[in-house]
Amino acid sequence: MMKHYSVLLNECIEGLSIQEDGIYVDGTLGRGGHSSEILKRIPKGHLYAFDRDISAIEESTPRLQEIGNNFTCIHSAFSNLKEELHKLGVDGMDGMLLDLGVSSPQFDEADRGFSYRFDAPLDMRMDQSQELSAYTIVNTWSYEELVSIFYRYGEENFSKQIARKIEQAREKKRIETTGELVEIIKSALPMKVLNKKGHPAKKVFQAIRIAVNDELGELETVLKDALDLLHVGGRLCVISFQSLEDRIVKETFASYSKPKQIDKRIPILPQDMEEVSYRLINRKPILANEEELSENNRSHSAKLRIIERIR
Repeated sequence: MMKHYSVLLNECIEGLSIQEDGIYVDGTLGRGGHSSEILKRIPKGHLYAFDRDISAIEESTPRLQEIGNNFTCIHSAFSNLKEELHKLGVDGMDGMLLDLGVSSPQFDEADRGFSYRFDAPLDMRMDQSQELSAYTIVNTWSYEELVSIFYRYGEENFSKQIARKIEQAREKKRIETTGELVEIIKSALPMKVLNKKGHPAKKVFQAIRIAVNDELGELETVLKDALDLLHVGGRLCVISFQSLEDRIVKETFASYSKPKQIDKRIPILPQDMEEVSYRLINRKPILANEEELSENNRSHSAKLRIIERIR
């Protein structure tokens, strides 16, 4: 098995400012790297770890059991944070970590259909029990819907051309595999784009994956619920890997940590000024250091933002 790297691990652990008796949540358990380090530091506390991918929970549970039994794994999307914690009688937390995007093992498992590097069935579901898959989107969504997600989620400049080629191809036969989709995407792009550095299908695959798993909608929901559940002194750490996610995190954190703008022409007493309940720990995102970058290519696009509840 390939070595699994936990992105910005030390920075996240430091950023959480962990208390040994605290309640902590890992919204993206993955292969348990971040969760393991949190669990080591809370002998009197409890860890709740979410993941939509049941295989991630099955693989990580033994690793966590070697450290302690004061943890609970939850097979659910992190957008169900409030609901799932409420079921367990938990109404607040001292910290939460979100490591967004697809885990490395999911990319490396060819049959999951996340990667354009392998020819596999069109899937891309983080939760294998859900109905919507990449196959459904590619073969049944309208031309207009495909253009919309390619442009919005993939920031693909040739969205219309690619959507039209997909539409034409599926009239002849169903598009079954990632390999077929890659060839269709390539056929829609001009040579100057194909000759550029980077894979020509990257943006479209990202867009389809985001749509399949409603990643941006899930993120918007969990950020608001997590901030609401934080105890005073509690922190939320979020690692993002692409600009769409980072923009949502940045704007949400800013809206919670800045007082509302008031018309300067309206007189207002100091005691009537709105007090914010959160503060940014870092105004600029924390990036991986040189050592990590040399060992883990995925860290190059990682950005860590941290916010703390202060009242």
